Amino acid sequence: MKNEELKYEEALAQLENIVRKMEGNELDIDEIAEQLKRAQRLIKFCKDKLSKTEEEILKINAAGE
Repeated sequence: MKNEELKYEEALAQLENIVRKMEGNELDIDEIAEQLKRAQRLIKFCKDKLSKTEEEILKINAAGE
């Protein structure tokens, strides 16, 4: 799934799934490296999404004053 199509809640659920699998030792060494890279991309996506949302809220609040 491309980031443009991904929703914050979906990204967060994917991150939680990766963590669960790592904590449960469900991944082999090759999968761990792949999933860590995926987790990094998901974390960046979530941070960016939160930052953009915060900016939008601040603009709306400033416009309303």
